[in-house]
Amino acid sequence: MDATASAEVDLNALPWGNVWGQDAAVAALQAAASDPNSMTHAWLITGPPGSGRSTLAYAFAAALIAEPGDTHAMRQVLAGAHPDLAALRTEGVIITIKDARALVERSYFSPSLGRYRVIVMEDADRMAERTSNVLLKALEEPPERTVWVLCAPSDADLLPTIRSRVRTLRLREPDVADVAQLITERSGIDYAVAEQSARHAQRHIGMAQRLATDDASRARRDETLRAVLRVRSVGDAVEVAGRIVQAATEDAKALTAERDEEERAALLRTLGIVEGQAVPPAVRSQVSALQDDQKRRGTRSLRDGIDRVLTDLESMYRDVLMIQFGNDGELINLEIEPDLRAIAAAWHPERTLVIVDRIAETRRNIEQNAAPLLALESMLVTVSNGRIP
Repeated sequence: MDATASAEVDLNALPWGNVWGQDAAVAALQAAASDPNSMTHAWLITGPPGSGRSTLAYAFAAALIAEPGDTHAMRQVLAGAHPDLAALRTEGVIITIKDARALVERSYFSPSLGRYRVIVMEDADRMAERTSNVLLKALEEPPERTVWVLCAPSDADLLPTIRSRVRTLRLREPDVADVAQLITERSGIDYAVAEQSARHAQRHIGMAQRLATDDASRARRDETLRAVLRVRSVGDAVEVAGRIVQAATEDAKALTAERDEEERAALLRTLGIVEGQAVPPAVRSQVSALQDDQKRRGTRSLRDGIDRVLTDLESMYRDVLMIQFGNDGELINLEIEPDLRAIAAAWHPERTLVIVDRIAETRRNIEQNAAPLLALESMLVTVSNGRIP
């Protein structure tokens, strides 16, 4: 996409106004939405966490569904309320085959009001192989006016058979300074805090926003990194792992408890059950199904929280490696630079690489249902002695 085409994109116009820093991608999708002859019926939007994959997917959906200039329909799509939009963002650890089949069934309906029916799958990387195969046939033989938009961090996260049937659009990763400026403009946060948050979040816009506006989150991150730096023995590893899991569990409960209660109350009202009244046997299965969904959401929230901690630890030991190899111009964790330089001087780079690899392995293991506490304990033992247990 040339610079002229990119410059012609009006980033303030609906439906693209919430897309930030992806001018070339917007131009490509805008061109596709305006020319049916060049339209592809299956897209994959890839980019690092926080790059705006989902925001761009819904903007594209709005451009496809609504007639040009129909701002009311565009706003409906952006709010997730248009009948020709079907979307799936799993709140569990993986996308279930049941949810995938339901989405595929909806993809065969003709548009009811709009120009296209659009199916957005935000977490396409969370499909097991069996689930991916359910999606495959729908991508091979899509109805004429149905468009699939998948989102994932990388095309490598999907099966080759899926990748071969989609058009991939890769998003660029924003600079720290750009993210910091955006947060300052949106929230009025001091630039120094915004810059630190953007750096610590590794340019993830949503996470940077949370860090910048939540003193407790910034303090907890700093405390966790410093606690790991102090790990010297198996006992230290066990203690710090327990503290990390406890903090992540409390965060997960805080994020989900209020929503869980609201959902339960709404369901009971729908069923005509007064708060405090016993649930009749005839509807217990519906209440149990809700509880199961909430439990899965809580599990994902916990694992996402632990994954953020592991991402922070990766950044810390990545900084150590940068110092060891003399390439320390862009450290992520400047606030603890003296500690990082002390480790870099005391360790061989091989030991640091072992720890970085061990953290990455731990992330994969937890994603695949390993017990978080045991996985963290094992990883921190490697941190303490440089050896894999």
